[in-house]
Amino acid sequence: MAEQEEDFSSLPLPDRFQHKIWKVRKAAYEDAAKQFEITPDEHDPVFRPFLNDPGLWKGAVADSNVAAQQDGIAALCAFLKFGGREHCTRTRSHTLTSLVEKGLSSTRAATKASALEALLLYVELDVAAPVIEELLPALSHKQPKIVAATVAALTAIYHNYGCKTVDPKPVLKVLPKPFGHADKNVRAEATNLAVEFYRWLREAMKPMFWGDLKPTQQTDMEAQFEKIKGEPAPKQERFLRSQQAAMSRAPPPGEGGAEEEDEMFLSKVPANFHEQLASSKWKERKEALEALYTCLNVPRIKDADFGLIVHGLAKCMKDANIAVVTQAAQCVEVLAQGLRKGFTKYRSVIQSPIMERLKEKKASVSDALGAALDQVFAATSLTECLEETIEFLKHKNPQVKEGTVKFLIRSLRTTREAPSKAEVGQISEAAKKLLAESSEVLRSSGAEVLGTIMKIMGERAMGPHLEGLDDIRKTKIKEFFETAEVKAKDKPKPPPAPVAPKAAPAAAPKKMVKKPTARSAAGLKKPAGLGLKPPGKKVAPPLASPKRAIPSPVPVEEEAPPPPRAGLGRGLAGRSLAKAPATNAAPPVSSMSPPPNAGLTALEKAELEELRLDKDRLLRQADELRQERSRLNSEIQELKNQNAQLIEDHTRDVLSIKAKETQLVRSRADAETAEAMCAQLRREQNRLKHALSAAERASNHSPSRELPSPGRDGAHGEAGTYRDSMYGAPLDGGRQDYRSRARMSMTSSIGEEFQNGTGAYGRNMLSPDLEPASNGRSSAASGSGRASPAPPSYTSERMSRTGGTASGNGTGVESWKRAAEVTSALKAKIELMKARQNISKH
Repeated sequence: MAEQEEDFSSLPLPDRFQHKIWKVRKAAYEDAAKQFEITPDEHDPVFRPFLNDPGLWKGAVADSNVAAQQDGIAALCAFLKFGGREHCTRTRSHTLTSLVEKGLSSTRAATKASALEALLLYVELDVAAPVIEELLPALSHKQPKIVAATVAALTAIYHNYGCKTVDPKPVLKVLPKPFGHADKNVRAEATNLAVEFYRWLREAMKPMFWGDLKPTQQTDMEAQFEKIKGEPAPKQERFLRSQQAAMSRAPPPGEGGAEEEDEMFLSKVPANFHEQLASSKWKERKEALEALYTCLNVPRIKDADFGLIVHGLAKCMKDANIAVVTQAAQCVEVLAQGLRKGFTKYRSVIQSPIMERLKEKKASVSDALGAALDQVFAATSLTECLEETIEFLKHKNPQVKEGTVKFLIRSLRTTREAPSKAEVGQISEAAKKLLAESSEVLRSSGAEVLGTIMKIMGERAMGPHLEGLDDIRKTKIKEFFETAEVKAKDKPKPPPAPVAPKAAPAAAPKKMVKKPTARSAAGLKKPAGLGLKPPGKKVAPPLASPKRAIPSPVPVEEEAPPPPRAGLGRGLAGRSLAKAPATNAAPPVSSMSPPPNAGLTALEKAELEELRLDKDRLLRQADELRQERSRLNSEIQELKNQNAQLIEDHTRDVLSIKAKETQLVRSRADAETAEAMCAQLRREQNRLKHALSAAERASNHSPSRELPSPGRDGAHGEAGTYRDSMYGAPLDGGRQDYRSRARMSMTSSIGEEFQNGTGAYGRNMLSPDLEPASNGRSSAASGSGRASPAPPSYTSERMSRTGGTASGNGTGVESWKRAAEVTSALKAKIELMKARQNISKH
């Protein structure tokens, strides 16, 4: 045996695949699978023999030995797994039928699993349509186990690849067939397939087959659907090779690929999300939010209409169950993180509910709410969030105050744009109120807010806001100022810059003193005169001018280039000194005016943004409605075509039925006519038989009365002698025999005439001589009575030559006349019947 095994292993794999010994085939399948697994690519020469002769796989899949079949299907799976698209397309037509009939219905679990895997690989390597086409005919198989296995395979295909990759319409059209199967296992598998379709299509699947189900089946299916309504939307578990290649070429997460993936985000949200969110059971609400979190937890989300979802999340912030609140806060966090600036339009909807829920003392809830607020702030700005934040700092609940002030501190630390002076004033006033709170946490948080603002704006800018605070609080604020870390750019610092040159004039006078001293006499006289002309309101500048008149004009002269453009004279130094305070006093007024304008602009921007969102939403709805209308129009047209086809088929069927009914009526009429004719012919036949019998009796009685007449030239004795010698019977016996034979001949002839429809009864079938048997020559000439009859003249001449008696001659003539009359009567009857038959046919 060892030598034989070595010989078998030396054979090529194709020869071993077809070997008559099942163990050799089994070993060949195992060796082939191992060789396929170690191939470097799909172009390896190991695959070539099986590509050139794909029929080898048909024998392997349908191997008569179950052990060998198991390894054969496993080898096919390896062939497909490590092969390419060519391996699929060349072998698919040879193996799919055997996989369904022999593999899926096998009693071995490993064989079933390998057969199913082979079907999934056939889908993965190319497309699903050819595989589905091969599986659908198996739904009509006569063996229930094959039908059930086929339905289970379809369920696995749609479960792994989804209804977006595999078209569900061909299967939905034939789905009522397994539902109506007599086997309960087939119906159970059909239910599983329908549930799988419902996971992907939801209510969209029902119009395809729902009307073909029985009411009880519809009720059972609705119960099954209720169980999976709360499940998240299914995801494709296996991908086609083409999809895998596309994903490998896609950019890394965070780039365009993430945006392309997120374009289909709204379709991934469970269809029953809002229904579950409104459920009375908190677990269902939490499960809905968990499913939404799974969809939202992506690096980037493309902007879309998330208004309903955000409103639902805002409603969840008021939920009595903290688990639901926590999960909703996490959803807000990931949504704001994914949308980024696109989340701005939803801030006003979600910020207040989150802050209102900050009253929860549980750390996990407050942390989740804080993280959600941080992402909302990151997606918006301090200016947008500040108004509601300031309002909640006045909340009566200390927990809400504490959470809000912490959020404000985090916002000030992370903002990259410094607040405006008006915003600084609002924050400072709110923070100073917190310093008077009874809670140490709030007092400390208020000081931290002021210290952080001071870090952003600077000590000098915050000085006016800290007036009226005691030294202890100022010290606390100073500590937070020194430790605070901020990211905002210090924009308020440029205004204090002009103050620095005021301390620098100490070095400047060396240059500037020489120039003004040369012109001091003339220069000071004109400003003095000019300074007296204006009203006495500006008396202070002249008093300070003796010492600072020289340094102060210097910066004015250095900054003078802009004024000359306005047409001011070069020598009016005193007037510039008088106007300088006015120009310095004007900027604060102008600086205070922008905040209202800025506030109005923000409101207008927000309103404009809302209007734009409404417009975009309406445009999207219009596009969706147009698409829906086009889809419905196409469905209507398709239904019209189907209706026309059905009407045509119905008309054709009705015409065919009417034609068949007409043929049936005609056939029945013909049958009735034939039966009536047969009955009439039978009656006529019986009547003719009776007439013939009467005629025979009449013909037999007339010769019997003439026979006893004496003497016929001694012929009687001779005839008697002749008959005695010839027949061995007396004359009477010969006459009786003659009559019986003649009756039998005439009866049979009449029957044949009625059967054949001929009118030659008397001429063809009657015996030529009906005269008595006394004439020996006449009897001899007549023979057996089947000869053609001679005319009466010929018969009479022959009888006269032979010396027959006159009475005998007369009797023969009368017999012939009666026969002729009977014949003519029969012919007339037959012609009359034929005429009636023709009339009935027409």
